[in-house]
Amino acid sequence: MFTPEPGFPLGDIPRAHAAEHPDTVAVRSGDEQLTWAELYRSSGEVARGLSLLGVERGRIVPLMLPNGVDVVVAAFACLKLGAVPQPLSTRLAPPEEEAILALSDPAVVVGLEEGAPVGDGRLRSTTVAELRRRAGEFEFEEDLATEVGPSWKAPTSGGSTGRPKIILSGAAGAFNPFDMEAWGLRPGEQSLVTAPVHHNAPFSTAMTTLFNGGTVTLLERFDAERVLAEIERHAVTWVYLVPTMMRRILALPEKTRERYDLSSLVSVWHCAEPCPPATKQAWIDWLGPDRIWELYAGTEAQAGCTISGTEWLAHRGSVGRPTWGEIKIVALDGTPVTEPGVPGEIFMRVSEGKPPAFRYIGAEIEEDDGWSTLGDIGEFDADGYLHLHDRRSDMLLVGGVNVYPAEIEAALTEHPHVLSGAVIGLPDADRGNRVHAIVQIEEGRPTTAEEIDAFLATRLSPHKRPRSIELVTTPLRSAAGKLRRSALRAERLADGASRPTP
Repeated sequence: MFTPEPGFPLGDIPRAHAAEHPDTVAVRSGDEQLTWAELYRSSGEVARGLSLLGVERGRIVPLMLPNGVDVVVAAFACLKLGAVPQPLSTRLAPPEEEAILALSDPAVVVGLEEGAPVGDGRLRSTTVAELRRRAGEFEFEEDLATEVGPSWKAPTSGGSTGRPKIILSGAAGAFNPFDMEAWGLRPGEQSLVTAPVHHNAPFSTAMTTLFNGGTVTLLERFDAERVLAEIERHAVTWVYLVPTMMRRILALPEKTRERYDLSSLVSVWHCAEPCPPATKQAWIDWLGPDRIWELYAGTEAQAGCTISGTEWLAHRGSVGRPTWGEIKIVALDGTPVTEPGVPGEIFMRVSEGKPPAFRYIGAEIEEDDGWSTLGDIGEFDADGYLHLHDRRSDMLLVGGVNVYPAEIEAALTEHPHVLSGAVIGLPDADRGNRVHAIVQIEEGRPTTAEEIDAFLATRLSPHKRPRSIELVTTPLRSAAGKLRRSALRAERLADGASRPTP
């Protein structure tokens, strides 16, 4: 089986795998699928179409496409030219879309509709089908030359909390075993990606599976039972989830979960948000600790941790020890933390001698001697395992005491009728902040705020318990598991929402 060596051009990956196993399925989504031969042919045609529209090496190409085979075809087309694929949501708010495209400065945007105005209106989108049609109008004597671009992806961040920025990967458009090793992806993996690929982790793991000759199944949208059905149907060996998805799968009736054969699974990976201990324990009890894995890192990828279920049982609540890069804890007064069990802000940097892991477009990197922070608060235990508390920006000061919303949210999701929780601080003249919980409950379940308050009373100290509880049935998190507490707080301040628990 072809296995790329470090430095192999990513744009040549489809050609190499097509030469070896042309009829093997490379990517499937819904009713569509492409073999390696079809992916090679289609991505080459789209690359030619992009080239005709002025896309060159190093140019960012926004891909405003949902989960499906087209986004993979377009990504490989970009890599063929040495251009940089930038997966974007199809549901960006107009100001956010305009801001991102102003930073990207693209020659073309690949979208769902031909000729649709994008950004400030000076650009119009084109489709994968139209790019292939354009290429088909010409006869070319030789194949398009493959370029190695300066970066292989350009995810975005910060759109809902401030001005968006582009996080340009420091890795070039050539094979690098980093993502394969970080995510435990083996050659020939059968991967199921359940979240939108406009987020960094789903895009990276889907593409890395393909780089290594595996098959990717992309869910068009998350459905708890569908995940189990796809695992059985395609003998999936590797699956990506976020804790919200894990919770929803657990909420299925036990008879439903037992209906599916999951014996093919080698590893279930989760990231993107803190996983409530009760949820993780339930998955370990269900599938066994050796199959449950977690990764903690930012899109910037200067450093990160991984942990197996077996390790987690010995270090409950940890996200693991540093697997790559360097991590240190700094107290909130700026002094370094050297003792275990003392919380502070988490700082990361690449290992000595390594090139930068990323660069921003649209923002400055705030760092000291290579160290920078994502704003997370955490601590190391005596064995060097990292434990997270919360984001520094989300930490609440209540009556002079630090309160971490993530801890309260984890307790909330232990309630059998709670799907998700968001804890924010609302102004309080006496204590500075009042802890307010927004709780997503299952529709049709007779759950009350009083019941949830009594439930939390057995799990949290009095100063951590919400003083008000708001019940909702609409999702609090995105499909990728992201929780935007600042936006939820702003909505409630604007509405004057205040629902104290009786």
